[in-house]
Amino acid sequence: MNGSPASVVEAAFRHYRSQDREAALPLYADDFTFTSPQDDHIGKEAFFARCFPTAHRFTDQRILHLVAADEEVVFVQYEYGLSGGEGYRNVEAITVRDGLIREVRVFFGGTV
Repeated sequence: MNGSPASVVEAAFRHYRSQDREAALPLYADDFTFTSPQDDHIGKEAFFARCFPTAHRFTDQRILHLVAADEEVVFVQYEYGLSGGEGYRNVEAITVRDGLIREVRVFFGGTV
């Protein structure tokens, strides 16, 4: 995968929202880990089984800020609405190395 870490992250968000698993899979390294307040260092297989298929709950999602912290880490702040009417804002620290997402750390924010 070529492209800047920011472009890789933007593509991953697009593929998540459209639920295009086949397009998303090559963006993630085999040793990928995902951590959130609900998941502790789960691997690629668990992420795609448990977390990736959840986009149907969202009515909308928009990236508010996407900032490169260094040559590998990208911070993304995004806002989303759920079908029940609730809105939330989260931040993710995403490590992209050699064009592949290696790690995602999600920090849940409050309601909007």
